[in-house]
Amino acid sequence: MESGADVVLVAGGDGTINEALNGLIGSDVVLGALPGGTANVLCRELGIGANWERAAQTLCRSVPTPVRVGLVETASGVRRHFLSMAGVGLDAAIVRRVDPDLKHQAGKLAYYAASFSFLAKRLPEFDALADCGAGRFSFLLASRVRNYGGDFEIARSASLRRDDFEMVAFEGSSSFRYLKYFAGVLAGNLARMGGVTVCGAAKVQLRPAGDVPAYVQVDGELACQIPAEIRIAETSVRLLMPPEYK
Repeated sequence: MESGADVVLVAGGDGTINEALNGLIGSDVVLGALPGGTANVLCRELGIGANWERAAQTLCRSVPTPVRVGLVETASGVRRHFLSMAGVGLDAAIVRRVDPDLKHQAGKLAYYAASFSFLAKRLPEFDALADCGAGRFSFLLASRVRNYGGDFEIARSASLRRDDFEMVAFEGSSSFRYLKYFAGVLAGNLARMGGVTVCGAAKVQLRPAGDVPAYVQVDGELACQIPAEIRIAETSVRLLMPPEYK
């Protein structure tokens, strides 16, 4: 960086880490994450946890590791890198609907409140073309990490050490179908469920399937409206990673 820093430690949530990431792209500066914010997806993924003393101990033995980052890009000029995940459709709509004041006061409960507002409603669908398949979905996750929201495992084979996403995509415009999908998440058998596509992908092209817009969120922050492309970028970031992380 211009100031001559060798390491940047970010104490905050995934959105704050994302801001730092996009500022470090193209540099050799090492990025380290400290727990903070609402969900702490990246910290949980790396086994850092929410305790600052444990986090400091973990960072002290962590190793700067090149990690390929994700990129979402639109024809209108939106270009956003991300570390953990990009979500399209339902979860981006939830992120868009979250009340910032409630999020500040109640944390994750604000996301649950926004989720309940979609019950019994028809969900917008979109078309996705990936290098592992294609389909029409209402929610697609392109993830580099296993955990989702800090509490659940959706992309169970994802890893920051891989050079692709774990793509998990859900069919259907009925919000009630997600009660079944949620049960599949809890049971750990999403990959065997009808209406769910799970595969490895390095690129996903997204197009709207109707008049209702669909959105993309990256690392928990609203990024853009589709059409868009999500792909593994050629760019890497040097991330402080515990040696035991797989």
